[in-house]
Amino acid sequence: MVNDRAEQTGGPRYGWTTGACALASTAAAYTALLTGEFPDPVRVRLPKGHEPSFALDRELLEEDRATAGVVKDAGDDPDITHGAVVGVTVSRGEPGSGVTFRAGTGVGTITKPGLPLPVGEPAVNPVPRRLIGELVAEIAATHADSGDLVVEAWVEEGAELARHTWNPRLGIVGGLSILGTTGVVIPYSCSAWIDSIRRGVDVARAEGLRHVAGCTGSTSERTVTELHGLPEEALLDMGDFAGAVLKYLRRHPVPRLTVAGGIGKLAKLADGHLDLHSKRSQVDFARLAGLVERAGGSARLSERVARANTALDALEASAEEGVALGDLVARGARDVALATLEGAPIEVEIVVIDRAGTIKGRCPPGG
Repeated sequence: MVNDRAEQTGGPRYGWTTGACALASTAAAYTALLTGEFPDPVRVRLPKGHEPSFALDRELLEEDRATAGVVKDAGDDPDITHGAVVGVTVSRGEPGSGVTFRAGTGVGTITKPGLPLPVGEPAVNPVPRRLIGELVAEIAATHADSGDLVVEAWVEEGAELARHTWNPRLGIVGGLSILGTTGVVIPYSCSAWIDSIRRGVDVARAEGLRHVAGCTGSTSERTVTELHGLPEEALLDMGDFAGAVLKYLRRHPVPRLTVAGGIGKLAKLADGHLDLHSKRSQVDFARLAGLVERAGGSARLSERVARANTALDALEASAEEGVALGDLVARGARDVALATLEGAPIEVEIVVIDRAGTIKGRCPPGG
């Protein structure tokens, strides 16, 4: 069992989710409400056996409520909420009400269907809710209390931070979500990003949308919006996670999918890579040269492509000879996407763009 991160040896440091921080804050605040004393540091137990200790950054005890907050440490993960103060304010609930949640400053409220919580609920996700409920019951039993508690979660500067997340697009208004299934942030796992992709699909399906787009960045989003007139809810911020989009859609299909991005990332998809990050997959220039040669390109062009510095260089060189490398890459990427979807009822289109967002290749459904 790992008791806290100090016991780690080697490798990237893991961190704690906003859910773990809210759990620790609840433990401290509820204990103070019952005893008049804040445990500091406060130790909590997470689902996979971790038992981290959190130093309190905020504590305030009033007559009928208590507030506690901790600084979120995301370890070595480039998490936007690293360093944010996450906390709760607890107060007595109505007799028999159990634990109820409210959105405090910087925590969002659900405004669209399709998310794991009903419209109107604070964005405290199901697993943190369950863990907080179990913790409150445990503390209540220790102190012979009813456990009827209002837990108001808050994140300092959360509304501003949320502007840089998917929350506004997903219909989570006013702040961040309290997230986490294990309580642990694994560095560079990008679990929050992948979870946002899944929630984006869920919202699109709940809105009845029949066409979504997985886009590698803002330029491809703009291109697809202009091409198809898609609403914001249809745009999935895929980034490098083509596999996350395709595998989730395989289980939760939408009738039509457009995948849009630059020639480099989509060349990697065409080569069978589902993680398009430069650290985890590379463009195979020899394969691109082979595509060019089979399409009738000259030996000189094939050699130029094989020695190109970037996929965009290869694209531009091919255009000089009238070889539509973008279309060839798009067709290969569509084949990989369809294979990954494993027969799910989804039509797939691929759109290849340059840095300016100009379409340089396209493979429509059935193309």
